[in-house]
Amino acid sequence: MRNQGHKNRASFAFWLCVAALTGMSGQAFADASVSNVRASQRAGTKMVDISYDLSGGTPPISVSVQASSDAGATYALPVTSVTGHVGGNVTAGTNRKITWNAGADWDGQFSAAVKFRITAGDSSAPTGMALIPAGSFQMGTESGLSDELPVHTVNVSAFYMEKNLVTKAQWDEVRAWGLNNGYTDLDVGGGKAANHPVHSITWYAMVKWCNARSKKAGLAECYTVSGSVYKTGQSTPVLNMSASGYRLPTEAEWEKAARGGLSGKLFPWGDTISRSQANYQGYAGVGYDLGPNGYNPTYATGNYPYTSPVGSFAANGYGIYDMAGNMWEWCWDWYGSYGSGAESDPTGSASGSSRVRRGGSWSDIGYNCRVASRSVNGPAYGFNGIGFRCARSSVP
Repeated sequence: MRNQGHKNRASFAFWLCVAALTGMSGQAFADASVSNVRASQRAGTKMVDISYDLSGGTPPISVSVQASSDAGATYALPVTSVTGHVGGNVTAGTNRKITWNAGADWDGQFSAAVKFRITAGDSSAPTGMALIPAGSFQMGTESGLSDELPVHTVNVSAFYMEKNLVTKAQWDEVRAWGLNNGYTDLDVGGGKAANHPVHSITWYAMVKWCNARSKKAGLAECYTVSGSVYKTGQSTPVLNMSASGYRLPTEAEWEKAARGGLSGKLFPWGDTISRSQANYQGYAGVGYDLGPNGYNPTYATGNYPYTSPVGSFAANGYGIYDMAGNMWEWCWDWYGSYGSGAESDPTGSASGSSRVRRGGSWSDIGYNCRVASRSVNGPAYGFNGIGFRCARSSVP
């Protein structure tokens, strides 16, 4: 199974003033390689022609395009009206072409610093999941709390991360199957609607649900207790990282995925946060929070929790949604201090009393939604601000 790909970028000024195009190397993938990215606006129209060269890889290759209006600080433009060599069935070749109807997606706008990012990856990625490429990143931050220090190098093997938080509808479907197949005490859970994230689930229940989802899909379960598949009770399971099934991401995997290929940024898209980027509680008392104050009025309706439907905001550079705000997300790791040395595929402390959660929620201020922010709870705890998403190891 292929588990690698490549990104490349091109820039131009939009609408009519075209700048020199510059290829910018992105996250490196060895299997499929994108190069020679060019972009130009058709004279007198709002159509944009993008071309690139694609080499390597085994068909079909999945190609996606993202656009930035701020020189690559964020990639949040709505590039959806596209045709050509894009999507999940692309073959390698020179002068691959994509046409973007910018008039349909971004009419009446202008920027002198538009950049495009072309990503080529594995079309065989599991449905609803994004490939997070192997490689190292700098985990933690110098500007946060003491438990976010020291900043250290972490190498993470390639893995798959679910693009969206697990919804109430997904939870209910697997739970119903599990109750008839030995998973007798899975939490009912809460959710504002079928397409909103499930919440009020303990860490134990999430782990057992991952096992049930794996078995239902014909995959190998990741969690065992005393050598048997973990199905019931509140026990401390053993994690098999090489199993093919669904599991919680490790804390390092979560942070790498949340950063979306960016380095040293506060949030998955850059260094500021606003209501147009995440469902969180605004607090304009800090420079990076563009506010305004209070809950997002689009979702602060009815009773708590003020969650938003999954995928309501732009994805990060890896194509993952809601990595800041909406719901805290349980990770696998016991909570512990960071070491100063480089690590490879860390899985947290060997033991502890609290499990790590990441990402902030609908009720949290921007500070808690930073990619390096850490919070903890005991694994038997669940409330309406904690949800989760699944990961899978990238195994042949």
